Amino acid sequence: MLYSTSIGLDVHARSISAAAFVFETGEVAQRTFGYDPDAVAAWAATLPQPAGCLYESGPTGFDL
Repeated sequence: MLYSTSIGLDVHARSISAAAFVFETGEVAQRTFGYDPDAVAAWAATLPQPAGCLYESGPTGFDL
């Protein structure tokens, strides 16, 4: 396994919805943020590492 945690992001102009799956425990964590990439990064840093992250492709996610 390459990652301990997988994170998926749904990025919109005013918000970012995030869901994470921790492989070792089966835990699922979900959060919604205002459009604040730094807050998303800080949240992701609290999850077991290494973490892989992906997002749906679209124009609002490119700044992440």
